[in-house]
Order: sequence, then C-alpha cells, then structure tokens
Amino acid sequence: MDERGAALLRGGITSPRATFLELFFDLAFVFALTRVSQRMIDNVSVRREDVLRDSAETAVLFLALWMVWSLTAWVTSRYEPERTAIQVVVAASMFASMVMAVAMPRAFAERAVAFAAGYVAVQVGRPLFLTLALRGHPRRSVTVRVLIWSAIGAVPWLLGALVPAAQRVLWVIALAWDYAGLALGWPLPGRGSARAAGWAVTGEHLAERYQQFFLIALGETILVIGVTFSGGPFSSDQALAFTVSFIITALLWRIYFHRAGHVLAEAIRAARSPGVLGESASWTHLAIVAGVLLTGVGYQLVIAHPYGQSPLGWMVFVMGGPAVFLAARARFEYEIFGRVSRSRLAGVALLLASAPVAMLLPPVGGLTLSGLVLAGIAVGDAARARGRPLEQPASPL
Repeated sequence: MDERGAALLRGGITSPRATFLELFFDLAFVFALTRVSQRMIDNVSVRREDVLRDSAETAVLFLALWMVWSLTAWVTSRYEPERTAIQVVVAASMFASMVMAVAMPRAFAERAVAFAAGYVAVQVGRPLFLTLALRGHPRRSVTVRVLIWSAIGAVPWLLGALVPAAQRVLWVIALAWDYAGLALGWPLPGRGSARAAGWAVTGEHLAERYQQFFLIALGETILVIGVTFSGGPFSSDQALAFTVSFIITALLWRIYFHRAGHVLAEAIRAARSPGVLGESASWTHLAIVAGVLLTGVGYQLVIAHPYGQSPLGWMVFVMGGPAVFLAARARFEYEIFGRVSRSRLAGVALLLASAPVAMLLPPVGGLTLSGLVLAGIAVGDAARARGRPLEQPASPL
C-alpha cells in the first residue's frame, strides 16, 4: 500500500469537527443559494407565462449545486482536510461553485458554457486529482469509478451548453446520469458498485456538515427578509410581513434541531451501517434545504406585496415550502429514532388543506396561517419533551 496515498485518509486522531477551510468553502454557497432564490422569484414575478419551465430549470441548477456540495462534504469526511492536496480540492471546488453561481441567472442563455464548465471542472477534476494523489492505495478504485461516470456525464453537460436547442433535454439527462451514479455507487461492468452507503465515514463531521448547510439555507432566508424589507417602503404593512417571516425562520430552526437534529452525529456513529445512514441523511437534507429555499421565496413575495390578491402560484412557496420541509423532517425523525412523526405529517396535511383558504386571504394572512401551523408543531414538541431526558438515537438504518 502506498504510504503517501494512505496519508490522505482521515486518521483516528483527526478532529471530527469541520475545518475553517470547509466553512470558507460554504461561503460560496451562501451566495449560490441567493442566486437560486432570486431565480425562483424572477420566475414567479417577472416571467409568469413560463413559470413551470423556468422553475424546472432552476431545480436542475440547484440539484447541480447540491451535487457539488454533497460530494465535497463526503470527500472531507473520508480524507484528511488538513492535507494540502485535499485543501486544493476544496478550494478548487469552491471556485467552480462560484463560477456556477455567477452564471446561474443566465445559465439557460448566454452563460450556459460558464455554468457547464464550472460543473464539469469540479466533477471531473476532483476524482482525477484524488486518483493521482492516492497512487496505489486501494481506495483509488472508488475515485476511478467516479471519474469514469463523471467523464461520461460531462459529454451531455458540455453539448447542452453548446447546442441551445437541445440544452434542457441534455442537461436533464446529464443530471439524471450523475445522480444515478451517486445512488447506485458508480457501477462498472464486471466490477460491481461502490455505494457511499458502504463507505467508512466520520459521523460527527458528516452530521456537522449537513447541519451547517441547513443553517446556510436559513441564513439565505434571513438575507432575503432583510434585503426585501430594507429595500421597500418600510411601512407597517411590510413590517408585519417582515416579522412573520422572521418568526417562521426561527420555527424552522427550532423544529429541525428538536431532538433528532441534536443527536445526528451520535446516530451516525452508533448506526449499524454509518454509511447507510449518512447517505440517507444526505437525500433528506436535500429536501429540507429545498423546503427552506421555497419558504424564503414566499417571504420575499409577501413582504413586497403583503396585501391584495394571493395568486395560486404563491401557494407553492407560502404553504408548499413549509410542507416540503416538514415532510423531509418527518423522514429525518424516522432515520434517527425509527418512528413516524405524526405531528409533522399532520402539519403537512394541514398546510396543504389550508392552501385554498390562504388564497382567500391577503398574502400576509396566508403566511401567518403557515406560521401558526409551524408554531403548533413547535409547541407540541416542547410539551412532549418537558421533563424528559434527551432521547438516545435508535436508527433502523
């Protein structure tokens, strides 16, 4: 076994905490998520006739960003982030993410090449660099798999950027290929697969990275609330919507970290297969973050227009965003404790059932209704937890 390759792996004495470099890397995604939100807002308020198409395009771009962040988090969980080689990988991934974020507003127009080039550079460059750095280490077989799949996926990404007429179809195919590789373990003929679920991971580090990305998403909504309110007329109408929006953000934080959010690291460490739980939690946090971003778009729409008619499309954000968050949080509860969260599922049903009522109210009324549902869940959580010790994880995964 090559000792220089083995030196790149996380050792038993390595701190499981996220490094300052990783927190620096996350700053690129603070900006990137604001681009995602702004693009969704433009879809609803500027180009209403193409809202479904534009929303689908934004989803493709967001999923590409998540792929970059998620695989980087797994890399720093498996490899020693204090090694220069891994720091180069993280810094290069950050730069590519910034290129993607800058190109995002016009990624399906004149900036398509920039977005695709940024994505392909990190998806192909990262496993290529690791393959070379690992030398003869057995773990090199995983990076080779990822490299082959990423190189194949790069073809439709680049072709789509160069052929505008086929861009949407080719990029959807490319994204589906990349996610299929992640889900299936980048299988190769005659060599099986290497699913992330079977990897040895550092539980505390991986849990902390997911939680940090959730906080980044919440931070993006705080930015939306502040920028929208400060840029408006600063009236009492906007002040009410501003206040309700902040309260909802605080409730999202409270509901996420109640019980399950506090013991994610311990749950991964104690799980029968830490990799399985880590992979499952990755998909769950993708949905949680998507729900937070949708909710943040609702904030901006309502703060800008607190009274008047509530358009049907706004319900996707005002009621749908919290519903997506609660549904994903219910799955998270099962991953950690092996039980179904009835309160969160009831909250999803109530939000969806309340959407027709919310349409009859002014936008700030619908937002308030959404906040009341979340407040009821948070109060119920606090009542059930009163006087009880913190539960120990009992993941079925």
